[in-house]
Amino acid sequence: MCISDRYFIQPLFTTLTFTLIFNNLANIPTGNGVPSFLFNLAGISCWDYFSTCLTGTSNTFKANQGIFGKVYFPRVITPLSVVISNLVKFGIRLLVFICFYVYFVFFTEAAYNAKPTIYLLLLPILIILMALLGLGFGMVISSLTTKYRDLTYLLGFGVQLLMYGSAVMYPLSYFKEKLPEYSWLVEYNPMTTFIELFRYMTLGIGEFSMSSFIYATIISVSFFLIGLIVFNRTEKNFIDTV
Repeated sequence: MCISDRYFIQPLFTTLTFTLIFNNLANIPTGNGVPSFLFNLAGISCWDYFSTCLTGTSNTFKANQGIFGKVYFPRVITPLSVVISNLVKFGIRLLVFICFYVYFVFFTEAAYNAKPTIYLLLLPILIILMALLGLGFGMVISSLTTKYRDLTYLLGFGVQLLMYGSAVMYPLSYFKEKLPEYSWLVEYNPMTTFIELFRYMTLGIGEFSMSSFIYATIISVSFFLIGLIVFNRTEKNFIDTV
């Protein structure tokens, strides 16, 4: 797959699909008259960075067993490099989002009530937390795949299922209204907090509270530390199990 497909066509096609299915057919609202395309693009931009960090680091041991078995260096550098390199991809996605934002707000006749908030200053912290969460999950899964190889085949399905539980294509308030008894499944998902925060800081819509942000921060850092501990323990004897 070429760079233009991965960085531009794929996210835009996914955004268009979500807009047609969830907003036009299912009539899921976005809030404050924000364009549904812009709403979905915001969610997908965040989700793609997290999911690429997760999937890119989940195969570290199997993908690099040849190098790891011959040359010694701090193995954690490999998953870290994946997360850092994905920042370029996220930066391009963010630029695409800004272009569509400018178009919808300034070059269309409709008056959209979409405006950034002061919380936009939290964007660097948000990116770091999403990276830590994806990296932590990825390192745990990578360590588990050294013994349970079939786990790799379940990862794609698991990531897809997690996306539907992360408020990517719907606002958290809508889910809480329609399915209040199951809202905790989405509400306690740290990626839901991050996606809602990104929409809140860029579009002025969504739910955001400092308590939920602190909770998501604790979960992300905890998963990273757990992943780091498991990864470091696995690297000592992984060559015998891979």
